[in-house]
Amino acid sequence: MKQIRTKKPHTSLLGAKASRRLGNAIIYLLLTVITVVWLFPFFGIVLESFRVESGAQVGYLWPKQFGADNYIRLLRETDFLRWFINTGIMGVATAILQTVFVLSMSYTLSRLRFKGRRGLMNFMLILGMFPGFLTLILIYKVFVDLGLTANMAPLGLIIVYCASSGMGYYVAKGFFDTIPKSLDEAARVDGATRLQVFYKVIMPLSKPIVIYTVLMGFMAPWGDFMLANYLIHENSRGMSVAVGMFEWLSRANMNEKYTLFCAAGVIVSIPVVSVFLLLQRYYVEGVTGGAVKG
Repeated sequence: MKQIRTKKPHTSLLGAKASRRLGNAIIYLLLTVITVVWLFPFFGIVLESFRVESGAQVGYLWPKQFGADNYIRLLRETDFLRWFINTGIMGVATAILQTVFVLSMSYTLSRLRFKGRRGLMNFMLILGMFPGFLTLILIYKVFVDLGLTANMAPLGLIIVYCASSGMGYYVAKGFFDTIPKSLDEAARVDGATRLQVFYKVIMPLSKPIVIYTVLMGFMAPWGDFMLANYLIHENSRGMSVAVGMFEWLSRANMNEKYTLFCAAGVIVSIPVVSVFLLLQRYYVEGVTGGAVKG
């Protein structure tokens, strides 16, 4: 009787492992190349910030002479430290206020059922589709009348950043929808108020989305240029880092302050990158946890 030969299981298993290892190696190689390409401009800026021989743009990357002169000039001869403090204050204040507004709005829309709820959500969704710069003229006129431009521009910017932050409820609401409502009901049966349920029951379970919201609020002022430049103009005392550093890229200042611009860029990136790296795990959990249909 003819015997039927079958392949040994371990042979196919080894083949699958080899294929998986090859696929992983290709993916890691591709990610390494992308990382190098992505980090190369930042590496160039760091080198430029330590270049001493010339303050203008040059045709070579590696400096002929290294030194910390640009960083010393940055802190002694410019208003950069003032800009940095202004932006830091705006970042912290915006992070706190936006977190309160966004999470309060998100919890309300997730847990409460009231007349007009669906219409309110749709209205905020449609309103959020319009770009913010459409209201720049009106905002500037109001802030001029209130004295919230020039030196007081940081306060005006905080108000603008936080005023409509409640409309960005989508991710946080999706996260709250994943938390069982039975927890709210059990706390209410025990005599807790809505506010106590929110702060003592829901918030301890919502660390990822809280940190995600704080991170987004903190990073917004560091990268905003259009609105900040519109409100501040040429008053150096009230500038943010984005507006102040942009002045160094003008045709009149480029040949003298380009290396200062690179040094300032390195310093500005430190708090943002540090905060993001420290909270990256919670950032990913907040995004994925809120990416559900609500």
